[in-house]
Amino acid sequence: MKKVYTEYNFTVKPKNPATEILIAELAEAGFENFKETENGVLAYISSEKDAENILNNVYIMDSIVFDISYEKQEILPQNWNAKWEESFQPIEINNQCRIRASFHPKKEVEFDIIINPKMAFGTGHHSTTHLMIDLLLEENLTDKTLLDMGCGTGVLAILADLKKAKKIEAIDIDHWSYQNTIENIKLNNCENISVFEGDVNLIKNKTYEVILANINRNILLRDIPAYEKSLAKNGVLFLSGFYKEDIPMIKEKAATVGLEYVTEKTKNNWVALKLIKS
Repeated sequence: MKKVYTEYNFTVKPKNPATEILIAELAEAGFENFKETENGVLAYISSEKDAENILNNVYIMDSIVFDISYEKQEILPQNWNAKWEESFQPIEINNQCRIRASFHPKKEVEFDIIINPKMAFGTGHHSTTHLMIDLLLEENLTDKTLLDMGCGTGVLAILADLKKAKKIEAIDIDHWSYQNTIENIKLNNCENISVFEGDVNLIKNKTYEVILANINRNILLRDIPAYEKSLAKNGVLFLSGFYKEDIPMIKEKAATVGLEYVTEKTKNNWVALKLIKS
């Protein structure tokens, strides 16, 4: 029997950047497919899930800055891969890195990455992924040991492999992300990436020269001490998944464990930070 989904038609005012933030939070909460509309976004979730309770825990829904409302309806089963293929377009970052699906034609760029995420998230289109890739393109990863924490589709780990990192570990607590990363590293013929299902406890007693963590703010604040313990001397920590307003608390937490701020990048109110362990 095909999976039954519920369609949520969100009206968002003002539309930008609230729609992008809403999509990010909904994806993290369990929604599986998205399509932007003139007034907001259509979001789809399995009818088996308690979507109303999930929405109660979506931060932006309670924002006093944005006006967000929705209507919902159960929809007939359909080919979700085909729906995703209709909406997913390749993305190119700094004329160096192109992220595409396997059904898109190849284009000559320095880093050509194939990602089949089965939904329109985790492909580089979201600002946080874009920012992390932007930072990684500037970083020398040759022969470095690297951790991609909260790997999602594995796109950052794959870029690290293409940039000649010698040993890469990708970890995600979500089973779908774990499986999808395995699929995508095979698509890109990556040989230096090991994938694990779990949380930050998996990095105890391990050391990396570079750590990537594109997760939400609260998890980052909780896990920054663990990242510092697993970071080699002069190692680099890249963080994203939070807003500009969150920068002071992230910096403060990092400073308490001896991590020094280096630089930051911003896009649509989202931020990526580079920190170093001296």
